Amino acid sequence: MTRLRRNQINRLFWVAAFIGLFLDQITKHWVVQNFTLGQPVPIIPGVLNFTYVLNRGAAWSICSGDGCRWVLPWLSVIVSIGIAGYGLLMRIEDRWERAGWGFILAGALGNGIDRVKAGEVVDFIQAFPITRFPVFNLADIWINVGIICLLIAILVTAQQEGKHS
Repeated sequence: MTRLRRNQINRLFWVAAFIGLFLDQITKHWVVQNFTLGQPVPIIPGVLNFTYVLNRGAAWSICSGDGCRWVLPWLSVIVSIGIAGYGLLMRIEDRWERAGWGFILAGALGNGIDRVKAGEVVDFIQAFPITRFPVFNLADIWINVGIICLLIAILVTAQQEGKHS
């Protein structure tokens, strides 16, 4: 395992978080400024559309009723503070874990900003429109990328422990 220098502690965590958040927010702003709400724009016909929609709920519009509308912004804030605190206070040795938590923070912050600002999230990526797969955004992608990174970290750690047994 490589040793991190004092000034490099969790750098990958913060780079993933800030770049991911920036890309999420800039693409959402671009979509809001340039697309009509609910009007699909084919990018790759039958495979990928940009369809600007507003999601009041969480993933797949879960908890999109009025009863949950006040819960999700607070949940986003609490999760974001918890992950940011982890990145600030803990030394994360594994690079996959650093990247994973950074991407998850980018996604939580990206959608959290939307929820706090407007009470709903800007979604626009519609994969395989014929399947009616939910429309999503870069923040959602970052959360999934982060989970994949954390799974890789677990597998790498398990492999290394298996070699040392």
